[in-house]
Amino acid sequence: MSTQHSGGNRKPSTKAVSGAKPKQGGDEDAEVLDESEISDSSDADSPDADADAPAASAKPKASPRKSAPARKTAPAGKRPATSSRPAAKKIAPVKVKQGMSWGPIALFATVGVLALGIIGFAGYQVRENGLSWRDRADQIDGIKDYYKIDKAMVGQRDHVWGPQTYDLNPPVAGRHNQNWQRCLGDVYPAAIANEHALHSLEHGAVWIAYNPSLSADDVEKLAKRVRGNDYMLMSPYPNLDKPISLQAWGFQLKVDNADDKRIDQFIKALRQNASLEAGNPCSNGAIITETGTTPRDLGKDSPAGNTMGN
Repeated sequence: MSTQHSGGNRKPSTKAVSGAKPKQGGDEDAEVLDESEISDSSDADSPDADADAPAASAKPKASPRKSAPARKTAPAGKRPATSSRPAAKKIAPVKVKQGMSWGPIALFATVGVLALGIIGFAGYQVRENGLSWRDRADQIDGIKDYYKIDKAMVGQRDHVWGPQTYDLNPPVAGRHNQNWQRCLGDVYPAAIANEHALHSLEHGAVWIAYNPSLSADDVEKLAKRVRGNDYMLMSPYPNLDKPISLQAWGFQLKVDNADDKRIDQFIKALRQNASLEAGNPCSNGAIITETGTTPRDLGKDSPAGNTMGN
């Protein structure tokens, strides 16, 4: 007769049932481990331990493996927060003070100066173009305008024969010879007659007279202004009170040297403009190319007489 075992002190068996799947997860394994250890120790003291031993040895008990706790994974696209690393300290950006950029400033300044220069030049051109040749002549410092000083003399333009007496030396107006002194950019090496030179002025020429004591360099500077230019002539003038004297009909300017800028101003303003008979070139009519202070009365005995050279 079998003896009934009291189940009061026997604990449930934790042995794996054949065909059953082992439980997953870390906590369940841990519980199985603890219970089996307790069961083994209890079974050793129990009288049923020997009866169950053959069955236990026939199927060795698997030692449960302690697994690591499950790792929590962060959702895709997010970095797991790490509490062990301190938050990064924000560093304020360092402002670097830069020097003033002079390149653009210089460029704008240059453009501004050029613009002002262009505007100023345009204004000057408009003003100059609005002035008459006589107004431009009167702006030349030191010029003598005999239209204002002695209008009667300027109006005297009779053609006469023989030598004449003039209040001005060199003269700028008055009676004169019928023959022109050629003024096709002629540079005469000796003095010429006032009477012939005045006829050239009547037709718009500028006559440059110079003291024979003028330096050769200054003489050449004057000659460069004359050569090759129609309505221009040049000659020495004995006993001239100034180194250089410029004449146009009714106008005179005396200067001390050939570098004086007023020489070019005089020529520009008055050549062909200060004319009583505009349009007649210096190659037209009875012209004189000879030097000497005594006038040559070419044509005096001809039937044309006093009508020649007009």
